[in-house]
Amino acid sequence: MTLIRPSTQAADGGRTGRRAATARAVALLVLVALTALVPLFGPAAALHGTGEAAAPGVGGTALLRAVLFAAVCVLVGELFVNRLSDRVPGAPADPPRSWSLFAAAAGFLAALGLASVVATGNLVPHGLAEIDVGGLYRTRDGALALLEVDAFLMAALCALSRRPSALAWPLAAVIVAEALRAHPGTENDPLVGSVLTLVHLGCGALWAGGLLHTLRTLRRWRGAEAGAALLGGYARMAAVAFAGITATGVCSALRRMPAGTVPHQLTATAYGRALLAKAVLVAGVALLALWARFRLSRAPDPLSARVPARAEVAVLGLVVAVSGLLTALPLPIRWT
Repeated sequence: MTLIRPSTQAADGGRTGRRAATARAVALLVLVALTALVPLFGPAAALHGTGEAAAPGVGGTALLRAVLFAAVCVLVGELFVNRLSDRVPGAPADPPRSWSLFAAAAGFLAALGLASVVATGNLVPHGLAEIDVGGLYRTRDGALALLEVDAFLMAALCALSRRPSALAWPLAAVIVAEALRAHPGTENDPLVGSVLTLVHLGCGALWAGGLLHTLRTLRRWRGAEAGAALLGGYARMAAVAFAGITATGVCSALRRMPAGTVPHQLTATAYGRALLAKAVLVAGVALLALWARFRLSRAPDPLSARVPARAEVAVLGLVVAVSGLLTALPLPIRWT
């Protein structure tokens, strides 16, 4: 009889764990790379045959917006789920490694890039001499861009501090700035549009970022009984967030495209095409969420809901990328 030494078993387990971690890292890098292709190459596909002209560097702007939105999602999700897990009875005191500092740094760089575009009159700068930093203080868009840069810098400092819960304040500033930026004072009822965007972005960040950090926490807890309670708590929040996203998304779309023109503009304008792609992806995410909820409530092992949840968070990454693209495309101007 051949005896297997405990040290050999431990070594095999360690190698298996390292291979699994490497596989997850590779899969994450591939997903990020594929997601980045959406804002980079999406503008050309959306604008093809519409007769519309996009601003210079629209692909880069869309990518920066997608990175900014992703950073907000990670930060909001981590903040929410950490608070949620503190209320779960019997939860292990072993949270996953925080990504808040990395997310804040990525958001800071994206906001800085977007501010440089605003400082050159919404053109892509080709050198530092073209960037009018002082001019940012004299315009509404410039002030909002600077607010986002400062807010992400404060978020990074909060992530380094002993009170990461203070992240809520700079995150709120970023979301408010984005809501105001998306609706200039020249449009009809800009305050209504800003409120809709505020709720839409906040709910989206809770849904996408909350699911990501929930899955990371469940993997860290290694199947603890408290995992099902955490997943259930997230699912209840996600249902409310989905309702908010749907309601505000429909209202915002109708503000951009009157009801009688929606069928035409969804296929004839770049904005409409991107909006249609986002709606299809959100519908797919909703189906995956329903599958996960069914497993959570009906399956013998509630944690089997992680399988559709992983697919859900991957598709949500695409939704974030398309959202970045949507904000960079020209607004529809054909009303008939």
